[in-house]
Amino acid sequence: MYFRAHICKQLGNRGSKNVANWFTSLNLRSISTLPFATIEVEKVSGSQPAEVQNLVQGKWIKSSNWNTIVDPMNGEPFIKVAEVEKSGIQPFVESLSRCPKHGLHNPFKSPERYLMFGDISAKAAHMLAQPEVYNFFARLIQRVAPKSYAQALGEVSVTQKFLENFCGDQVRFLARSFAVPGNHLGQQSNGFRWPYGPVAIITPFNFPLEIPVLQLMGALYMGNKPVLKVDSKVCIVMEQMMRLLHNCGLPMEDVDFINSDGKTMNKLLQEANPRMTLFTGSSKVAEKLALDLKGRIKLEDAGFDWKILGPDVLEMDYVAWVCDQDAYACSGQKCSAQSMLFMHENWNKNSLISKLKDLAARRKLDDLTVGPVLTLTTETMLDHVSKLLKIPGAKLLFGGQELQNHSIPKIYGAIEPTAVFVPLDEMLKDKNYDLVTTEIFGPFQVITEYKNDQLPMVLDALERMHAHLTAAVVSKDPLFLQEVIGNTVNGTTYAGLRARTTGAPQNHWFGPAGDPLGAGIGTPEAIKLVWSCHREIIYDIGPMPQNWGLPSPT
Repeated sequence: MYFRAHICKQLGNRGSKNVANWFTSLNLRSISTLPFATIEVEKVSGSQPAEVQNLVQGKWIKSSNWNTIVDPMNGEPFIKVAEVEKSGIQPFVESLSRCPKHGLHNPFKSPERYLMFGDISAKAAHMLAQPEVYNFFARLIQRVAPKSYAQALGEVSVTQKFLENFCGDQVRFLARSFAVPGNHLGQQSNGFRWPYGPVAIITPFNFPLEIPVLQLMGALYMGNKPVLKVDSKVCIVMEQMMRLLHNCGLPMEDVDFINSDGKTMNKLLQEANPRMTLFTGSSKVAEKLALDLKGRIKLEDAGFDWKILGPDVLEMDYVAWVCDQDAYACSGQKCSAQSMLFMHENWNKNSLISKLKDLAARRKLDDLTVGPVLTLTTETMLDHVSKLLKIPGAKLLFGGQELQNHSIPKIYGAIEPTAVFVPLDEMLKDKNYDLVTTEIFGPFQVITEYKNDQLPMVLDALERMHAHLTAAVVSKDPLFLQEVIGNTVNGTTYAGLRARTTGAPQNHWFGPAGDPLGAGIGTPEAIKLVWSCHREIIYDIGPMPQNWGLPSPT
């Protein structure tokens, strides 16, 4: 099995026999001894389909409506998801309505729950650090959102480190307040972080563990009660993680977990009227939700992410490798994936394109360094390539073909890592710009070239973009970095020789900028911004002024 072969490659220094024994023992332990798991990852198949349930009002429930998920590697039906229909949302509406606007806890109410969540985080972090547990989740991620083992394990690692960051007292530190002296004796103004109360979280398929866990825990830390919906294609990952969190002390009633289609979830949001909704996903859905929910929403939507290579050509091999990782890791299915590369002409003169082509050619289906695209078909992606190639001066740099010898079902996409060159002046023409800057959520990027005097044209192209998530400026020239950073807005921007577009670790803010609805993830600042609001309490206890008398009306 190619998964075993890849892990053996990762651990090859142990010797093939030892690796095989390790894999067997690890697999058995990950199945037989995990106190929370209800599935055996390696056995999930058409003959032994897994089932995903819903959680509401503290109970796991099934549904009369089952949505069958097919294996993205071979099209075999292998997961049954109990999806709630519109007629079945009332228990979820009632559950959210029981949570008051002031939340399950706040600085004045049930403060011991801050400590409880510090303990839950510590236990969950410890459990996720165990080899049998992180292998369980990495392999489960691979089954539903195929990516290399290293990429899947990276997602588990970020989640584990995030939980470590909020152990002990760190949760209550999120609710740190401040005080300002008043105008007279006995008056003092205090600022507090306050929960919203009933909230909703909607997350996509591409990071089935990291995104929902980080946002869910942030919501809980601040005192909210969430209802969580994860894309049905990958919801089994978070269902198993919910069971792990319950095993670590999370009260069953604190979170509702729903599986449904988009229309049902939209009806739930409108009837339950959560005070805040976090949505991570496509811009089109985000815009609809913003209207439906009257702006009570935070968004981390699509990102058409760019990278600029400055005039100073340094460390060519390293920069080329980062470009390849940014564009094609996880088959380009990252909201931070490199969608457009602006290279100074000096890089083209030094054979950057040939290096990118060689790096892309290393990616294979057998180790999932390239794999199924879960939101676009092969035909759709190749049709986009064809449209771009009709632009004067455009050319196919590499890729542009369907993967060979695969069994990926036709409802998904399967193309080689692809790059299309489009001249900068043609890109900026009104008739071409929207097409060139259309995000293709797969292993695809647009590459262009600029000269020294064309940097203003590059900055104009960036100004006209509407999604400002991640960006990278690759240069050691501080004046060049200053020029580009000062004239752009992307919320997570890497700058310097090692700059990248991808990467949402737990140690820095990840999210868009330039939008008042923009949401962040991972850091204390992100949690406080998304999952709490400011409340000001002004104490004014006296004493009363001596000889006070009734003043004239004003």
